[in-house]
Amino acid sequence: MTTIIRAEAPHDLLALIPSLAGFRPERSVVCVAFAGNRTVGVLRHDLPRQVRDRAPLVSAIVGTLCRMGGVDAIVPIVYTDARFDAGRGLPQRALLSLLVKRSEQAGFLVRDALCRAADAWGSLLDPDTPTTGHPLALIDESPVTRLVPEACPVLASANEAADLPAVDAAASTALAAALDGLAGDSRGAALTRLGPNGDPVVLVETLLDRSSVHPPLRLAWFVHLASLPAMRDAMMLQFAFGVVVGEAAHDDAMSTADRAEALDETVDGLVRREMANGTVGEVSEMLSRLMLGQTSLRPDARRVERALSMLRPVIANAPATHRVGLLCMAAWLAWSLGRGSVAGAFIDRALEIDEGHSMAGLLAAFIGSGALPDWAFSAR
Repeated sequence: MTTIIRAEAPHDLLALIPSLAGFRPERSVVCVAFAGNRTVGVLRHDLPRQVRDRAPLVSAIVGTLCRMGGVDAIVPIVYTDARFDAGRGLPQRALLSLLVKRSEQAGFLVRDALCRAADAWGSLLDPDTPTTGHPLALIDESPVTRLVPEACPVLASANEAADLPAVDAAASTALAAALDGLAGDSRGAALTRLGPNGDPVVLVETLLDRSSVHPPLRLAWFVHLASLPAMRDAMMLQFAFGVVVGEAAHDDAMSTADRAEALDETVDGLVRREMANGTVGEVSEMLSRLMLGQTSLRPDARRVERALSMLRPVIANAPATHRVGLLCMAAWLAWSLGRGSVAGAFIDRALEIDEGHSMAGLLAAFIGSGALPDWAFSAR
């Protein structure tokens, strides 16, 4: 059921933003998109660190808004650690002014342009905003917060959505031992014990079954496969789009791995070369378009949520040397649901472990640019 809450004043809207976004923004540019009088989306980007980064950021925000069907009005909001009492008035005035100008040029009604600073808040479009700003207490004490349904959780930050559970010492030890058992000559016996779950396509569907208790060997096999780029991507796509896509991705992964071995190349290197040369096959191209979100085919959100729930404890309990592929998978799955900030937090964790990891670096550049999948703009 839809809950309608009317924000009668700017500070009421500021009070609602955490509920709309699902977390409390910090050092961010947030853009609330409206269709008529209803909010239809909240975009969030990191505040630009350099003056030269303002124009590209504004272009990315306005470009995204132009792709959102039905959006006719916006309210941009800057969240900053800067202060009004520093004596310069509204912080980030130049950034807000540029965003208002470009948005109006694109045909959007800018209903307001707000800044929540460390010590006060204010409106760029209100000439009566004091140079010291309005007190933050107006936001904290807004009556609209009492109207938000309790079922709408608000995280302290976007990073909190990427938090991992505490390590389970027994599960971690068992997982490490099972991974050791997959090495060398013992792998054949381990695969025999796995039975049908030795097939990655079957394995993914088993892992999505919430009623199943997954033994260490099954999880170890998944963790091992997630460290292999082609298998990682195939399983990731299957989590999102289902068995048919998973089977196609698995077959393509095997073919790609065979070609890479024959040519003495890495899988990532082969894929990049084939894409640059335009020699990618039809199936590979289709899968690449799914990876990049260049399709209106929408992932199954329930499958993705189950996958993320399964992944978090596995990542927490896996040895650090095996976490990066899993973190990349979690990042892409979060991005597929439109949670770019959460995806970024997973990517940061991956790069902390291996700053030169190819997939983590590609995701950081791609998602960090503000890219959104085409299905985010298609009719549900």
